[in-house]
Amino acid sequence: MHRSLLRSPSAGLVIVLLALGTVLTLVAGSHVDPVSGATVNNFLNAHTLIQMATDASTFAIMGVGATLVIISGGIDLSVGAVYALAGVVMAMVLRALGPMAPVATVFVGLGTCMLVAFICGLANGIMVVGLGVHSFIITLGTMWIFRGIAFVLSHAESILVPTALTDVAKAPLGLGASLFPVPLLGMLAVALLGSVYLTRTVMGRHVFAVGGNAEASRFSGLRINRIQLGVFLWAGLTAGFAAFLGAGFYGSATSSDGTGYELYVIASAVVGGASLTGGKGSAMSAMLGALLIVLIRQAIRTLHLDQNYEWIIIGTALIVAVVLDQSGSRLLARVRTAG
Repeated sequence: MHRSLLRSPSAGLVIVLLALGTVLTLVAGSHVDPVSGATVNNFLNAHTLIQMATDASTFAIMGVGATLVIISGGIDLSVGAVYALAGVVMAMVLRALGPMAPVATVFVGLGTCMLVAFICGLANGIMVVGLGVHSFIITLGTMWIFRGIAFVLSHAESILVPTALTDVAKAPLGLGASLFPVPLLGMLAVALLGSVYLTRTVMGRHVFAVGGNAEASRFSGLRINRIQLGVFLWAGLTAGFAAFLGAGFYGSATSSDGTGYELYVIASAVVGGASLTGGKGSAMSAMLGALLIVLIRQAIRTLHLDQNYEWIIIGTALIVAVVLDQSGSRLLARVRTAG
């Protein structure tokens, strides 16, 4: 049991996160809190840690859906555009409906985001399955289509969302006026749900089977098209939920939201151990991968390094993760063959 835990990608990521966090704690220095007068570490404090979790929550939530697509052997480049479109449509619908009770506003907003994201995921899945074109090409096209629709609908305006959504996304939950744990809790909930789906359900095992060997899965009687459609729906819905939290947290939505997010999302999944050839991945590891990327960004700020190096470091981490994954897969294959 202990050996299997140590060999898992999640264990390795936890060790890396703890090691990097320890280094940052030691070198970050400290300051005196103006309110309490206590000495506070510049890195290891509640405000910085929750802010990092908030920054990672969007990538992590969408990373869970993207991981399912990658495990099945596909890829989804449209998640950032789905995020933008869902947020814009939600903001426009709430603006058109006018003042409502806070509870109704929240439910209408969440329902609108999830409906738009469901339609986007459904469109991706239907085109991938129905047209027989690789998901890279389909979602590359829908990435522009969805963002273009958001641009046309909003006229490139930034649309404010009702304060009821901000009150939910920024609810302190007893932690203090400047601490907002809701995005963190949303990230944990989605990662846990995705993990249960992948590891504890028959449908989740089918996703691994299709990604590992689609032809064998077809001969085994699995409904490949339905499974592929399902993972794109997952990717869409996670993007919609992230859009709801993001628009509520920042108080507005615009067609430029989520630009470049697809790169962070895919990087989170791959750094978390998802194999781009399919058949391998973990929802919890995708969340940890997102946290690692945000921790690298925080390290650059904490160490007062040139932030222009952020992309270089993240790109290098992505390449290293893929190379290590492939090397490990080849080594495991040799061991099994020798055995």
